[in-house]
Amino acid sequence: MYSKTPIEAVFKRDRIIVISGIAVVSVLAWMYMLYLALGMNSFLDMGMEMSLPQMQSWGAVDFSLMFIMWAVMMVAMMVPSAAPTILMYARIYRKRCERQQPVVSTGMFLLGYLSAWAWYSALATIGQWGLHSAALLSPMMVSTSPILGGVLLLAAGIFQFTPLKHACLTRCRSPLGFLLNEWREGIRGAFIMGLRSGNYCVVCCWALMSLMFVAGVMSLLWMAAIAAFVLLEKVAPGGQWVSRASGLLLILWGAWMLMGVLG
Repeated sequence: MYSKTPIEAVFKRDRIIVISGIAVVSVLAWMYMLYLALGMNSFLDMGMEMSLPQMQSWGAVDFSLMFIMWAVMMVAMMVPSAAPTILMYARIYRKRCERQQPVVSTGMFLLGYLSAWAWYSALATIGQWGLHSAALLSPMMVSTSPILGGVLLLAAGIFQFTPLKHACLTRCRSPLGFLLNEWREGIRGAFIMGLRSGNYCVVCCWALMSLMFVAGVMSLLWMAAIAAFVLLEKVAPGGQWVSRASGLLLILWGAWMLMGVLG
């Protein structure tokens, strides 16, 4: 009967720890988004829409709460798709530093990755503030303008065909190649590597994330659909073709929406 070698047993233990950590972070983020969505639905069901115009003039607290919402949303949507890279990092770290535990360093890698999505969350919050100020979002944070929705869909679809999208998606789909080319030692190096990995993901997926304004920022179904597509795009065989097929569908959807308004 085959028995695991000590190093294989260590790799398996590390993998279980890292997967458990990723699962806990993701589940907590999804639970928070579920809490916000249910709270907003209850708020609207009670006929309290008339109190929402105060959000047109945001204060520091409003901005902070919206930033937290976007940041947690990015954790929920993106951490699962980053799992292959995080697991690969933990494995390489263990091979290079056999006597050191990879958990802390892997945690710093994840922190760096999420820091990249934090700056995107700040930009998304600013964008949402602008749309609120222009009265282009409903109380459920859905675009009230077919023109805005059509433009966002067209932009996201066209971006799927750009060389920049292709380059960033290639790096996201090749965690081993990325880590070997970008490897840095130490805790600080782990954070920088995670930040660079996150930046590639931000550039790869920013246009898709902007589609949250089309179907609703607080739509859990739309959130799950985009998260599932991002995961498919990164890990499925032929992910580049998946990306281009989705781009064509988004272009057609956006054109149909604009034709309904302008035609």
